[in-house]
Amino acid sequence: QVQLVESGGGLVQSGGSLRLSCVASGITFSGYAMGWYRQAPGNQRDLVATITASGSTNYADSVKDRFTISRDNIKKTVYLQMNSLKQEDTAVYYCKAALPIADLHYWGQGTQVTVSS
Repeated sequence: QVQLVESGGGLVQSGGSLRLSCVASGITFSGYAMGWYRQAPGNQRDLVATITASGSTNYADSVKDRFTISRDNIKKTVYLQMNSLKQEDTAVYYCKAALPIADLHYWGQGTQVTVSS
């Protein structure tokens, strides 16, 4: 059974930092591309950052230079370091594991990030 469990969300003041973690089980983690997405109330779920199995990264323009995605294949964990947080970063953040060649995609349950003024 595949599980992706996010943690690290919470309430932080504008300008602050948080680090999200997503621990995977039930998949060969090192072979999967991993990503963070977010969804604010009334909005669609948007890409925040992705990291391929080989470590290449991609970011949404709105978070470039503020957020960093990384992975630890030994711990089967993907991280999202979020710095200089803004109120518009407030959303539920979701972890995703993807193996496109096999059309496999898995989502976590999400973790709430709230940035106050």
